[in-house]
Amino acid sequence: MGTLKEMLANDRFAVNAGVELLEIQPGYAKARMLITQNHLNAGGVCQGGALFTLADLAFAAVANSHQKLTLSLNANITFLRPAREGYVYAEAFETFNHARAPFIEVRIVDEEQLLVAVLTSTGYRKSEELDVDSLE
Repeated sequence: MGTLKEMLANDRFAVNAGVELLEIQPGYAKARMLITQNHLNAGGVCQGGALFTLADLAFAAVANSHQKLTLSLNANITFLRPAREGYVYAEAFETFNHARAPFIEVRIVDEEQLLVAVLTSTGYRKSEELDVDSLE
């Protein structure tokens, strides 16, 4: 056993992209990612897939914060402004806590708190309990 934060640290793709979870509470999570040269696309801004990865890990933290295995059914991301080198932060909120189909919104902001992107996602909550003792 361990914590949900430790379990999600095994998401190798997100970890290799530089995503780190800062906080997990029931129905809320915060993560960040340091955008480096390796995250930039040919246009010189952060590649959308990197931002999606940040949002997706924040989604996973919130969706699983009730300690039941929850997977994404769908996800939609809207990119509002480019992100360049520096930290970006994802705050995820469970806006509708349904027993089987929770709805989660993730807002990505840059270091100046300017909104970069918004991801919305519906999860599918299984009956399977997670093998964790606590969230953090």
